[in-house]
Amino acid sequence: MKPRLLLAPLALLGAPLVAQDAPPAPRVIEGTLASGAKWKALIPAQFNGSLLLWSHGYSPRIDPAEPAPAQYRDLLLAKGYALVASDYGAGGWSLEQAVPAQRATVEAFAALEGRPARVLAWGSSMGGLISTALAEQDRPVIDGALAMCPSIGGAVGMMNMGLDGAFATATLIAPNSGLSLVNVADDMANGRKAMAAIDAARQTREGRARIALAGVLGGIPGWTRPERPEPAADDVEAQVDEIAATLVMGTFMPRNDQESRAGGAFSWNIGVDYARQLDRSGRRPFVEAMYRKAGLSLTRDLAALARAPRISAKPSAVRYMLDNYTPTARPRVPLVSLQAVGDGLTSPSLQRAYADAAPRVMMQPLWHKGAGHCRLPAEQVLAAIAHLEQRLASGKWPQRPAQFIDHTPPPMLRPCLRQQGPSGPRCR
Repeated sequence: MKPRLLLAPLALLGAPLVAQDAPPAPRVIEGTLASGAKWKALIPAQFNGSLLLWSHGYSPRIDPAEPAPAQYRDLLLAKGYALVASDYGAGGWSLEQAVPAQRATVEAFAALEGRPARVLAWGSSMGGLISTALAEQDRPVIDGALAMCPSIGGAVGMMNMGLDGAFATATLIAPNSGLSLVNVADDMANGRKAMAAIDAARQTREGRARIALAGVLGGIPGWTRPERPEPAADDVEAQVDEIAATLVMGTFMPRNDQESRAGGAFSWNIGVDYARQLDRSGRRPFVEAMYRKAGLSLTRDLAALARAPRISAKPSAVRYMLDNYTPTARPRVPLVSLQAVGDGLTSPSLQRAYADAAPRVMMQPLWHKGAGHCRLPAEQVLAAIAHLEQRLASGKWPQRPAQFIDHTPPPMLRPCLRQQGPSGPRCR
């Protein structure tokens, strides 16, 4: 509700107008789940019947149960949405704890306030994957989901793709640096070592060519920085600078916590043909252009990758990460994904892999013409929620909102979905 302005009497015309009738503060309810996880909800005075279940992204610690990010909270409350979230009861890659905690949070809210007309899960990055997992449950407690800048390709495929970019970096750019690719003892120290190697490589033509190859194999787009304009399609040098800015964060992703949970390494590149992967990416001309400028042989570097010792995974660790969490691409409720085309941390290729495999009637991707990880404008988030609600009301997807663009990112080079076949999950 917009504030009403009280007109001053004539004697006070020189005084400023005073805002009155500000929206009342939302009602706060909170509690503790049987698991020990804490939850909190905000309920506006004019509740519209839709409860938004927020799932936050990766954090090494247990963050407070904040029902929505600050940049969206007041706008959503003003539109009548009730907001709720839990702290998962665990930090890190806590899918094992987060999914049941979020489900229990909906039940706890309903026990105190009654079942809302609609429950919509929404979350960013790892939280987008949690929202996806809730949408794929056999008996979902939600009616729809919005996955933002999501790790929607799943734990195994996403980290395998990151491994490929890191493998190319360690083999071709920093062969004697002692970089760890799996069984990482200190993620931060390993990342600093990788960043130093990338910074040095950016200064040479040979290094820049190899950054291009590592970035393509790791699924890093050619635009990643929100403060920079999108490079032209033929500006290969600017695209390399964009890749270099996020190559480490996008490929040397935190592994220590995940490997501790899984009981060992869960990523592998046994049997991966990197020459074929480069062809499948559709970005070979970009890499070839950089190699020509450097006077390097791409064939020779691909052969070096083929000869390099490979990495194997522990089967039980892979099984854990398949369960926590690798999607089926079979949502039981309508699912919208929303991502910037220039996300260098969670590759847009992950979203394409899910959309290509999911039934179109149940899943729709939306693309924001921007760069950066999880830097989505409030206008876009509100439009995506409204789009999802229209789908729930009508039973079919409405026309794509004007705020979003048509976009098809490169394919995910190491897809892995938990769709069972004769030999188990489909993982490359």
